[in-house]
Amino acid sequence: MRWAEMQAPIDAVGIAVDDTGVCAVRFGGAAGPLAAGDPVLERAVEELTRYFAGESAPFTVPLSVRGGSQFERSVWRALWAIPYAEMRTYGQIAAAVGEPDGARAVGVACNRNPLPIIVPCHRVVGADGKMVGFGGGIWRKKVLLELEAKVRIEREFGLL
Repeated sequence: MRWAEMQAPIDAVGIAVDDTGVCAVRFGGAAGPLAAGDPVLERAVEELTRYFAGESAPFTVPLSVRGGSQFERSVWRALWAIPYAEMRTYGQIAAAVGEPDGARAVGVACNRNPLPIIVPCHRVVGADGKMVGFGGGIWRKKVLLELEAKVRIEREFGLL
């Protein structure tokens, strides 16, 4: 894996790529030596930089999902489908992947998501709408959701 690191409103973020695409996003910075000159890595940093700047453009960088059970991969695909600035509950995701009683298992799959932010597990909330269960810390989830809500409001009211 080749790593880059960027500063974000949620602290340092590490991004790793392999020969296929982005394979890891890590809170707290890179988990290996930093690489330079990798076009996919540079594109991933650019897209994350735009995300944190409040640009709601979808991520287009190629992804390389390593590991995960069939269930986890189905959850990650469902997370990928959550639109920018929208939220779903763990129960809604469970139902979407064919396991209506699997809300807790969805929480575990979200915690194992190797590509947080890009595969937006932060958009999943508890049944009562509360922010629960985020591997990066609830404070990071709050920052990400507030950023997206602000951008959505500004766009809907023509403030951007």
